[in-house]
Amino acid sequence: MAQRSRFGILSLFTLLFITLSSVVRVVLLAMMPADSGLTPLLTAKAFAVGLVFDLATLSYFLIPAALYLILAPRRLVQWRHQSLMVRVAFFVILAALIFGGVSEYFFFDEFGTRFNFIAVDYLIYTNEVAGNIKESYPLAPILSCVFAAALVLTALLRRTIDRTAALTFDGRRRRLGAALLVAPLFPLALLSISSATISPNRYANELAANGIYSLVAAFHHNELDFTRFYRTLDERQALALLRTRVTESNNRFADPSSPRFTRTIGSQGQERRLNVIVVVEESLSAEFLNFTGDQRGLTPSLDRLAKESLLFTHLYATGTRTIRGLESLTLSIPPLPGTSIVKRPDNGNFRSWGEIMKEKGYDTKYIYAGYGYFDSMNAFFSGNGFSIVDRTNFAQDEISFANIWGVCDEDLFLKTIKEARASHKAGRPFFSMVMTTSNHRPYTYPEGRIDIPPKTGREGGVKYADHAIGRLIEEARKEPWFKDTVFVFVADHCHSSAGKIELPVKKYEIPLLVYSPGNIRPGRVDRMMSQIDVAPTVLGLLNFSYTTDFLGRDILKADHQPERSFIATYQKLGYLQGDRLLILGPQKEAELLRFDRQTGVTQPLPMDNRILEEGLAWYQGANHIYNNRLNRIPQP
Repeated sequence: MAQRSRFGILSLFTLLFITLSSVVRVVLLAMMPADSGLTPLLTAKAFAVGLVFDLATLSYFLIPAALYLILAPRRLVQWRHQSLMVRVAFFVILAALIFGGVSEYFFFDEFGTRFNFIAVDYLIYTNEVAGNIKESYPLAPILSCVFAAALVLTALLRRTIDRTAALTFDGRRRRLGAALLVAPLFPLALLSISSATISPNRYANELAANGIYSLVAAFHHNELDFTRFYRTLDERQALALLRTRVTESNNRFADPSSPRFTRTIGSQGQERRLNVIVVVEESLSAEFLNFTGDQRGLTPSLDRLAKESLLFTHLYATGTRTIRGLESLTLSIPPLPGTSIVKRPDNGNFRSWGEIMKEKGYDTKYIYAGYGYFDSMNAFFSGNGFSIVDRTNFAQDEISFANIWGVCDEDLFLKTIKEARASHKAGRPFFSMVMTTSNHRPYTYPEGRIDIPPKTGREGGVKYADHAIGRLIEEARKEPWFKDTVFVFVADHCHSSAGKIELPVKKYEIPLLVYSPGNIRPGRVDRMMSQIDVAPTVLGLLNFSYTTDFLGRDILKADHQPERSFIATYQKLGYLQGDRLLILGPQKEAELLRFDRQTGVTQPLPMDNRILEEGLAWYQGANHIYNNRLNRIPQP
């Protein structure tokens, strides 16, 4: 009894921690779709591994208790108000754990995953995130329920807390403290977040993880060293193979003896110095458009424009974050493991799309609806050939509606037209990359624009974004520069990447429309392409000759190369070729699947060394180029 009275508070906290973690796991299990593929045996395995992760996370939580046991002076231990202090500490920690569990519910509902690098970014950009949460969820009732639950539990357990909070000042207290202090060394040495990968079934892996552990792991593994964590080829073999894959009929290496991949792209005939406006639409999956068979009528403007545009129907986003899409569109490089280059230190001086257009004499601008410090966008674009126009540049009379993420898409497009007008008046062609925000939770936008009320969900966000695109074209038609302008509509990423496997191919499909009446002949291109191919393809349509370090290709001039694309999370790297998907993982894993483009259904295949070498050449080569600064502009 004496031992329990000394250290029972730790047992009580352990019991509550494991119980709350298990409740969260059960709730997440209930949220998973009926076709998740979770068998009873796989679910039991996930819960067993999850218990290991819960205990590992608990060991870190108990470090403050260990230090208290070792360092607390006799006076504090014997203080008559110590039980009250323990009660308050118990309440605060319990409220934090309950809030964490509730947060996991909403995070899983939005992203279909445990806490990951997205949650890390959300902790960094607290203003936007706090505002988004406030505008998206009934925050006051949620927090009230969390604190009430913690208060009720603390009150019900107060006698147990008081009884077990009494500590005797003896050697056994310090020995227990030392044991608790050593305990985290075991999971630190023996466990990693990849240990939660117990199956090809992604849902099972999410169940097996612990949200807090996953959050800390995502923060720690912001970047992953490809050569250390992934399967590799001999470096010379990988680079030699990649050189053959970036070679096209219209380009040649500037210096074949150089380790750089710098090439000169040659065109026949006169360059078409048309203005270019690239509209990067937030979360616009291809599934929303009529050309994929959708019958909801959410995108009447884009569906109409698709008939008058060069429509690319087989494009895949490289990732699931805005900054990953912006990276691919701007730098034309396959996704590297970890966070996007946009967010990394030293993210400037690349030979980017902006630099190429700037060298051609264009006014180059990145126009963003929100504040460009978010996700380091201002630093990235200003360091790679763009001038910045963000929310700080909007006058008060230019904003009719805004939420925490930025001004509404209509206001953004009117500002884009105003900036284009200024360049045209100065006699300069313009290149604008425009990043929208309206199709993002909380899905708020001006009243009366569409027949779906604001704040009712994704469909309203999509339909309003489409309405704003229709107005952009309508207003641009009034401008003298319209007839000499190419409009490119592309998504930054898909609206959801949750699925049974880590990389559900079909959910990475996004649209690409190139619209310019009188300049670009309407048509339909069904050849597989990646986001990294958008810039070279548009430059090809302009018939530009230029110097490039891009790894993407002009898809309209790449008939002799195999169709391929790239999709990724921050850890898993996917290489698509034909109807096969190669998945590379950070434990030197490699898995090959066949996928059905129409249904997204996959089936495992035996490894094909040829496609493995192809995928490794692209990713390992891109990693080599980035790490050795071979796609930066050479400095004097």
